[in-house]
Amino acid sequence: MRLTNVLSSVCLLAAASSAWPSAWHPFEAVKREIAPLLPRQGTTTSQFDLSYSAKQGNTATTVSSTDASSGATQTGTRTGSQSGSQTTGKASSGGSTGSNKPGSTYATTKTFDARLPPGGVQLITPAAAATSYYKIKDYATFAWNYTSLSITPSAVDILAFCSSNSVTYTIAANASITGATQAVTWDTGNYQATAATQLLTGTYTLIIHDAAKDVSAAPMAGYLAAYDQYTFGMYLPALPTPLQDFVCATCSGAMSSTERQTMGFMVGMAALTVLSFGWFAGVAGLL
Repeated sequence: MRLTNVLSSVCLLAAASSAWPSAWHPFEAVKREIAPLLPRQGTTTSQFDLSYSAKQGNTATTVSSTDASSGATQTGTRTGSQSGSQTTGKASSGGSTGSNKPGSTYATTKTFDARLPPGGVQLITPAAAATSYYKIKDYATFAWNYTSLSITPSAVDILAFCSSNSVTYTIAANASITGATQAVTWDTGNYQATAATQLLTGTYTLIIHDAAKDVSAAPMAGYLAAYDQYTFGMYLPALPTPLQDFVCATCSGAMSSTERQTMGFMVGMAALTVLSFGWFAGVAGLL
């Protein structure tokens, strides 16, 4: 009876083992765990062309891979752009140009050694140390040399500033420079006849400056600086006096009544003094 029970148990165990799922097999369980990590057979992963192209704005390169089992196409895209900017610097010589007039001939200003003096004017006529007076309606001539110029201006303006009315008169504008010596003659009579502002009796300052620059421009080495170191006088001639209004200062008739009364009083006092002294001397027996 005991042997029969044992045999029955063995048979039941064998039947149960054959009917149990195969998942109990240890190797099968491990295979199912790592299956998601393994690539599918017949499938290639997407590949990208990472080769460098020197062309700016490099376009994307696409490589396709096909799943052998499903026929699906996978597309990988790599976009690359290469951009850059280069700043170009233009060398320009120069510094402060002072105040160049609009449309001046100096497109660029060349800078010279700062130890060099600015260009100047040396007056020849009249002499710089002389004091000159010009009658308005006559001619006034000025002549000068240029000194210390590294660049000669193409033209100059010659002006006269009057201190009596603070007006600047133009003697010549944009006068071309043709040599080391330059001269200008001012017809003051013609100027007086056509000028909007009349010339006055007074002191004038001669101004010579580069026509391409303002009078107030800062002096620069090698360039002509504004010249304003010479002053001269101008005057209007007196109008003739009518004969009836003419008074001779050295003539007897030129004395006024007050002057004549004063003179008579002095003569009378002198006569009275002489007579009084004579009478006193006679009475005293001195005569």
